[in-house]
Amino acid sequence: MRVSKLHATGNDFLVRMAADDDVLDPITVAALCDRHRGIGADGLITIGPGASGHDCSMLLQNADGGIAEMSGNGIRCLAYVAAAHGLGRDGSLRVATGGGLRDVTLERDERGVVVAADVDMGPVAFGVPVDFDLDGQRYEADIVDVGNPHVVFVVDDPDAVDVVRHGATIERDPRFPNRTNVEFAAVRDRATIALRVWERGVGETLSCGTGVCAAAAATHRRGLVDNDLTVHVPGGALQVRLGDTVHLAGPVVHVFDVDIDRDELLAALR
Repeated sequence: MRVSKLHATGNDFLVRMAADDDVLDPITVAALCDRHRGIGADGLITIGPGASGHDCSMLLQNADGGIAEMSGNGIRCLAYVAAAHGLGRDGSLRVATGGGLRDVTLERDERGVVVAADVDMGPVAFGVPVDFDLDGQRYEADIVDVGNPHVVFVVDDPDAVDVVRHGATIERDPRFPNRTNVEFAAVRDRATIALRVWERGVGETLSCGTGVCAAAAATHRRGLVDNDLTVHVPGGALQVRLGDTVHLAGPVVHVFDVDIDRDELLAALR
């Protein structure tokens, strides 16, 4: 099978086209995403055929092979591949995801190649805040749904947080039966946030588009930031615009295309 590797502010994905609802089994996905014995990625995206009302579908599987609803960075990677295959209209793409329909506005360079995209991520929903103890300090965390689940902590300095230890514990907290993504956000000023993210089924990543949106929405709800924000993650910076829905804008980079023999890949893991 042929897969393309792309990244969006360091959040890297493998993207493949499928003629039908072909879902790779979790073992194969985990093998492809393995950074030592496979290609390496935070997840794999399968682009399915379009239907009435959308240009294509998006199936996202995390690095552990589990299915996730949506990825704001991943959908920009999908947009690059979908546009290269002639899907969508000249400047836009409508994608059916596990979190609902998403409209993507494409930015192309002089060659016509997609280099960035603005995604309408849909409305944000909030749950009842929950309390957590992190290293002896009590935090009230916001529960945010951006098509997938998030727990957002507002902290003084994300770099001072043990993201790996706390993220892994909170992801599987029994209060979240489907597990959750975890964000640690610091407000720098009314228009700027610094963020680190623990992604469900992946671990800490350089960037997370839905996590960026969740952190922006949570800090805005607390009255700490304005509607238009720059969110800095380890992999770069993303732009968020809050309104009736939340918009996420940022770059996408094509790394390479490769043909993979699935049987050979799995044999290498034995």
